[in-house]
Amino acid sequence: MHGEATAGDLLALDRVRELLRGAAVPHDVAWSPGFRPEGPSLENTRPGDYSHLLFVCGPAHGPQVEYLHRRYRDCVRIAVGNSVLDAGDPAVHGFHHVLARDAPDTVPTLDLAARAPVPPAHPVVGVVLTHGQHEYGPRRRHERVAESVTHWLNGRDCACLELETRLDRHDWRLCTTSGQLESLLARCDLVVTDRLHGLVLALRAGVPALAVDPVAGGAKVTAQAHACDWPALLPAERLDSASLDRWWDWCLTSCRALARRTADGFRRDGRADSADGLLRLLGTSR
Repeated sequence: MHGEATAGDLLALDRVRELLRGAAVPHDVAWSPGFRPEGPSLENTRPGDYSHLLFVCGPAHGPQVEYLHRRYRDCVRIAVGNSVLDAGDPAVHGFHHVLARDAPDTVPTLDLAARAPVPPAHPVVGVVLTHGQHEYGPRRRHERVAESVTHWLNGRDCACLELETRLDRHDWRLCTTSGQLESLLARCDLVVTDRLHGLVLALRAGVPALAVDPVAGGAKVTAQAHACDWPALLPAERLDSASLDRWWDWCLTSCRALARRTADGFRRDGRADSADGLLRLLGTSR
């Protein structure tokens, strides 16, 4: 009522709403203002307009649930898909019916989320950003780029996966080998990055990269995009939502084959890199 919503909560709600719609039962959903400010919330619904109150998912416990019983005292109150911690809890007793998923001394039932309607697939987007690179001095636009990109991503209908190219053997949240990071990148549909290696490793995995150069005038991200012949590049000075939208659409549609061809080109040694002249130099020095 006053807090967050989990993915499981919303899938449980979808399961209940599917049943209600199938039975042609009209209903409204009250949302937490913190999660969905446009509402409706419990506070702007009128209890007298309803015959029943359904409390879906979550524990049947605590003062917020007890508040429901007081506010909707004239409704038939049903708890469905809940955990009952204590059968003697006033929050439990306030319901006319409790269809619990688990309760003391009862056989547990399947959580509502398990049988919820399958939602449409959404693109998985790896996000690789940096706030460092202070060597670029006054040309740095890293903070503004990161803020613009993350604000834009927040409005996209996608699953974002924050990734870090830094490896660490002591932090479970970070990869410990480059192979682990490449395995993550390979499972993405798109990588959005302002890092040189975010661009290169995404393309190595055959995954389109939407790259932003965070250095005014262009620096290593721009240079590497040119070396890879990769067009989805935006300079910090011309970073805007319309440009990001345009490259987003391209990366998720027509450029998939190009990303795969780029990865194949890397593996065939079809492009020169700075190590190609190394043995010649070493031979010269001998």
